[in-house]
Amino acid sequence: MEKKKILLVDDEVGFTNLVRLYLEGTGEFEIRVENDSSKAVESVREFHPDLILLDVVMPDMDGGEVANKLRSENVFKDIPIVFLTAIAEEAQVTSHGGLIGGYPFLSKPIDNNKLLVCIRENLK
Repeated sequence: MEKKKILLVDDEVGFTNLVRLYLEGTGEFEIRVENDSSKAVESVREFHPDLILLDVVMPDMDGGEVANKLRSENVFKDIPIVFLTAIAEEAQVTSHGGLIGGYPFLSKPIDNNKLLVCIRENLK
């Protein structure tokens, strides 16, 4: 089985290292990390991910801006995006049906099991 490619965009290096290690440990995914949001679109061009995990609050360019740039290019518009955020609590995730601006989102700290379920649900 071919591994699914996931691009993880978050400015917190410690967080991205933990998530990458966990997801790669499942044997299901190839992970690329981008800690500089201004380079996220270029990373998508180079890596061609099947799904993007995207932090909402980052310096330079926030997750919403990155998502808008990706959606403005036809070649990227169908790549699933899951937002990750520390500004929404679990109760808010549930009350919003798990969506921010039409995108699924998970609140930090991320529960590994919920992350895995969310990824599997959103991969094509």
